[in-house]
Amino acid sequence: MIVISRQVSIPDSELTITAIRAQGAGGQHVNKTSTAIHLRFDIRASSLPEYYKERLLEANHHLISADGVIIIKAQEYRSQEMNREAAIARLVAVIQTLTAEQKSRRPTRPTRASKERRLTSKAQKSSVKNLRGKVRY
Repeated sequence: MIVISRQVSIPDSELTITAIRAQGAGGQHVNKTSTAIHLRFDIRASSLPEYYKERLLEANHHLISADGVIIIKAQEYRSQEMNREAAIARLVAVIQTLTAEQKSRRPTRPTRASKERRLTSKAQKSSVKNLRGKVRY
C-alpha cells in the first residue's frame, strides 16, 4: 500500500514493477544482474479519486504517456530494492505535485506608507544624479 495523502492511497496491485538491466558504468555487475526498475502505473484503471485522475490526465508531464500511463525508470542505485523504493518515491512525488491545489492570488494594493517611501527614495536618487552633473560657476 502506497500512501499519497491521508485519504488517498494506492494498492500495490495497481503498480506494474519489472526488473530490467541497467545502463551505464558498473562493469560485470551491470551485465549480469537486473537492478534497474521499470514502474508503470495506469491512471485510468487506478483506484484514485476522480479529481486526482482528471488532474493527472490533464497535466502535460514527461512521465505521463498519451494513453494515461505513468512510466518511471529508476537505475541510480546498484541494488534492485533501493531502485524500487526510488521509483515509488518518484511516483508519489509526481502525483502529489500534479494534484496539489494552487493557491489563488488575491490582488493587493500598496499601502500609503510604501508609496511615500518609494517616492522619497526616487527623489533622493534624482538629487544624487543631479549632483553628478557639470559644475557651473
